[in-house]
Amino acid sequence: MAGMEDDMNTDIAETAIIEADVVEVEAAPSANTEADTEDDPSSPPGADDQQAERAHRKISISLRSLLISAVIAALIVGIGIVIWMYVGERSKLEVGSIQAANNRHAEQIALDYAVGAAKIDAKDLGPWKANLVKGTTPELKAKLNEAASSMEQILVPLQWNSTAVPLVAKVRSNANGIYVVDTFVGVNTKTVQAPDGLASTATYSVTIDNNHDWQISEVGGVGSVVGQK
Repeated sequence: MAGMEDDMNTDIAETAIIEADVVEVEAAPSANTEADTEDDPSSPPGADDQQAERAHRKISISLRSLLISAVIAALIVGIGIVIWMYVGERSKLEVGSIQAANNRHAEQIALDYAVGAAKIDAKDLGPWKANLVKGTTPELKAKLNEAASSMEQILVPLQWNSTAVPLVAKVRSNANGIYVVDTFVGVNTKTVQAPDGLASTATYSVTIDNNHDWQISEVGGVGSVVGQK
């Protein structure tokens, strides 16, 4: 009996040793697992690579957005410059066109006036006197009426008869809406001294004020036709 008890005690001791070994073996992997988990307990495998890839994508998108914004800004600036140049050139063209039209208008006024002033018929001086003051300022009109009365004393005895055709008129200067126009008129004059007629060119300097409804404010050379005998 004593021998059997010894054998049983020996078997129990061996079983306890084996169970202890099993516990230690099972505990070892658990320790390793805890060590691995401590490195990144919350992140699944490959999480760092995914985060890095996301950051790279964000940087790429940001750079692309900046490039697109820069291109759009450059296009806007370029379009703005083109529009500014177009508007500037168009304004210059409009100003030039208006100035050219004003020059032509002043030249036509001067030419019409010169032709009317050069047409004289001593038998009927009424139309000539009316043409002489047509379109003039009140101050110039008074002076021309006085000059016409003096010239009448010459025209009637000479039996003056002259016809006129327009030749050319050119703006000499334009300052603040005051146009000075040189005007040339072809004149054919007949008098008792030259019954066959005498061809000549009469020159008029006509000053026109655009600021006062294009009125003629000064005339030079009105007596140039009368001066030829």
